[in-house]
Amino acid sequence: MAADPSRTRSSVTSAVEVRRSARRSRTVSAYREGDRTIVLIPARMSEAEERRWVTVMLDKLAAQESKRVLGDNDLTERAERLSTQYLGGGARPESVRWVTNQNTRWGSCTPAEGSIRLSHRLQGMPEYVIDYVLVHELAHLLVPGHGPRFWRLLEAYPRTERARGYLEGVVAAARLPQLPVD
Repeated sequence: MAADPSRTRSSVTSAVEVRRSARRSRTVSAYREGDRTIVLIPARMSEAEERRWVTVMLDKLAAQESKRVLGDNDLTERAERLSTQYLGGGARPESVRWVTNQNTRWGSCTPAEGSIRLSHRLQGMPEYVIDYVLVHELAHLLVPGHGPRFWRLLEAYPRTERARGYLEGVVAAARLPQLPVD
């Protein structure tokens, strides 16, 4: 196989660009660059090894990102970016913040005030889950209810089903009986 210095692969979250290097002998690394993930691998690696390492590095980055807690300012910036990316910039929240008094819902929105509140229980969850909840609440700034028009807006976010499944799993796990600790 010819050593292609830069090959791009599609991913659900973003583009993944694999860069092969003849100088790199054993190490593999990855980092985010905007909406892309760059994975650096040795040039001698096989296609199978490349696929395996891309998966490993994407999982590693996601784990690192899920540990980072976003502040309210970060949430506001993120909401603005998500509105632009998935809702044509039409949803413009006045405020986006974490709250500790939402234990039965993941987020809420008051369209008249333009305020979005996210449950603190989302902190530490993968970023695509937080992004889904943000897009969901941003969509409420445009469409107050959960009718067909609302769900059509959410179709723009590519990880909607995965995030909903993740949140459903969290809810289901909370209902499981707790085993006694020995």
